[in-house]
Amino acid sequence: MKRFLIACCFLPAFSSTANSQEKVENLIIITTDGYRWQEVFEGMDSALANMHKYNEGKGKEIYKQFWDDDIEKRRQKLMPFLWSVIAKNGQIYGNRNYENNVNVSNPYWFSYPGYSEIFCGFVDSFINSNNYKNNPNLNILAFINKQQRFKNDVAAFASWNAFDRILNEDKYQFPVISGFDSVGGKHPDQRDRLLNKMQADTKSPGGSSEAKDLFTHYKAMLYWKKQKPKVLYIAYGQTDSYAHEGKYFSYLEAAHRFDKWLSDIWNTVQSMPRYKNKTALFVTVDHGRGDSIKSQWTGHSSTIEGSDQIWFAVMAPNIAAKGEVKEKMQIWQKQFAQTFAALLELNFQAPHTVANKVDAIFEK
Repeated sequence: MKRFLIACCFLPAFSSTANSQEKVENLIIITTDGYRWQEVFEGMDSALANMHKYNEGKGKEIYKQFWDDDIEKRRQKLMPFLWSVIAKNGQIYGNRNYENNVNVSNPYWFSYPGYSEIFCGFVDSFINSNNYKNNPNLNILAFINKQQRFKNDVAAFASWNAFDRILNEDKYQFPVISGFDSVGGKHPDQRDRLLNKMQADTKSPGGSSEAKDLFTHYKAMLYWKKQKPKVLYIAYGQTDSYAHEGKYFSYLEAAHRFDKWLSDIWNTVQSMPRYKNKTALFVTVDHGRGDSIKSQWTGHSSTIEGSDQIWFAVMAPNIAAKGEVKEKMQIWQKQFAQTFAALLELNFQAPHTVANKVDAIFEK
C-alpha cells in the first residue's frame, strides 16, 4: 500500500421474508488493499506458487491449502464466503476472462488516488501521492453523515493511518479510527483496553503507518456492536503489504482470512434485528497489480500493466441475486460513490462532478 479455518456453515444471506423490494437502511463497505482480480476469479496462481522466490519455502503447504485443478473449486478454497453466500445472493464483477471489466479511472494506479476515487466519485489529478495532504474533496461518507437519517451514524476503520487524510477526519468529524488509533474513546471498557494494549505491543520501535488487519478487524467489530452505526467502512491492508514483500503464501493466507472476516461480518449483520435484511454489503479494492510479467505481481503503478484492473462484489436485499456477472461491460471505480448512495436511496451531490452509479447492479 505504502511502498508503493473455513466456516462450517453460513447464516442465510437473507431470510425467506426478504425480497428485492426490501429497503436498505444500513451500508457496510469493505476494502482489501491491492488484492488482484486474478486470485478472486481464478484462485491460486500456480506460476507464482511454484517460484521459490515467492512461495516462502512452503510449496507443499500452498498447494495443499489452496490448489485444485478445477478453477471454480480452487477459487472457492481461497474465498469460500465470496463464492458461496455472495455468489448465491449477490453480484460479483470484474472477471476479465468474460470482458467484464472494472477499472480505476485515475492515472496513478496506487492507493491514495484509488481510495479518493472510490469515496469522492471522481478523479482529482492533483492527488498524486500517498503522502498527499487532507483530501479537499467531499467524500460519500461525509455526505451520508450530513443526511438527517444517518447523522452521527457513520464510522470508518482502517489499518493504514493515511485514511485520516483520505477521508479528511479533521474537516468532516465522523470517526476515522486508523493505524494504531485506540478504540473505546474516553471510556474504553475492559475489552477495548486489552485490544488497545495488544495492538500497542505489536508496534515496531521505529514506528509504522499501518496496523495489522487483525486489530483493525476487531476494533471495528467492538465499536460496531456497541455503537451500531448505520454506515460502516473497514479497510484492510495486508494483502497489499505481503504482495510488496513478495510473500505469495502470506498474501493468499491474508486473502483467505479476509474472506473469513467477511463471513463473520455478514453473520453478525444477520444476527442483529437492526441490520438483518436491511443491510447492503459492498466489497472492493483500490487498485490491481502486475501479472503479464509474473515478477511484477509485487508492484503496482502506471508503469505496471494491470495495476488499473479491479473487481467488486455487492449483496443487498434491494438488488437481484445475479452471482458472477459474465456480461461484457465497462465499469469504473469512480462510479462506486454514487452506487453507495443509490443503495441507500440517496443522490450524492458534491461541489465537484460525481460519476453515475453502476446501473447494472440495480437492473432486475
